[in-house]
Amino acid sequence: MPSAVALSVLDLSLVGSGDTSSSALAATTELAQRADELGYRRFWVAEHHNMPMVASTSPAVLIAHLAAATTSIRIGSGGVMLPNHPPLVVAEQFAMLEALHPGRIDLGIGRAPGTDPATAAALRRSADALGAEDFPRDLIDLMGLLGDQRVEHGTWQRFRATPVADSHPEVLLLGSSGYSAQVAGQLGLGFVFAHHFDLPGVMEAVTWYRQQFRPSPALAEPWTIVTAGVLAAQDAEEAEHLAGPARLAVMSIRTGRPVALLTPDEAAVHPDLPIARQMPSNRLVGDAEQVVASLRELAERTGADELMLSTMAHGLPERVRTLELVRAAW
Repeated sequence: MPSAVALSVLDLSLVGSGDTSSSALAATTELAQRADELGYRRFWVAEHHNMPMVASTSPAVLIAHLAAATTSIRIGSGGVMLPNHPPLVVAEQFAMLEALHPGRIDLGIGRAPGTDPATAAALRRSADALGAEDFPRDLIDLMGLLGDQRVEHGTWQRFRATPVADSHPEVLLLGSSGYSAQVAGQLGLGFVFAHHFDLPGVMEAVTWYRQQFRPSPALAEPWTIVTAGVLAAQDAEEAEHLAGPARLAVMSIRTGRPVALLTPDEAAVHPDLPIARQMPSNRLVGDAEQVVASLRELAERTGADELMLSTMAHGLPERVRTLELVRAAW
């Protein structure tokens, strides 16, 4: 395992049963502040649209709020789904964020829509724009607008994201496949594998990334971040009880039958919970020692430079406690 694996946080602004969008976003703010106090490296927020459980629809807006509410932790997107937006718009947003909070802004970029096809079409204003064929060119344009110009001609020759930039956000590429890993390597960007999606392939992706890596103005050596779904509690039994809502929510997403994020007590009596518990999952659930041992194994196996923790739980106290327990045991 790398000698100094960093720990970071990914949050979705989850809306549990009985919550509102306001309360979910307030909880994300408190979680970011606690992560800052605990010394986590980054705090990222996602981009998801038209989802009943997720209030994080506009990363740039939420990042502005979180950066103003914290002091030293890096704040970023996990990620901005580039096919949903013109590169110039994203560049303007993140150039402004960087100008407001120099040295603290990350731009994690993804290629997926972050929603269903109908919503993606509404975002892009055309069903013809649902392909990802333009992603490499859009990514190069976005990087160039943010000061990292890799080819001779691009949109930065005509447009500026901000009048006079004296620093730039860090750009990283997110993915759950070999494609994004290879693109990140070839461009010399940091790579973030979405291991918390419960998908296989993490070893193949990080291997491809390192094999393809070329030093760049952005990064001299590969930097690999692996996400992990975690929930820690005082003991394994309590942790499994608190993990019930997330297990049901994941099953509902996989089966196309969305449900609200229940409370742990509601989940405990749900008839589908036994089935949900049997579904394969990469989630790490247990007491602090169990979770940290599993995180260390994940870091050693993947060679990750950084682990990004995603805690899917109904309440803010469970998410805060997970960060506290993991940090103390780490």
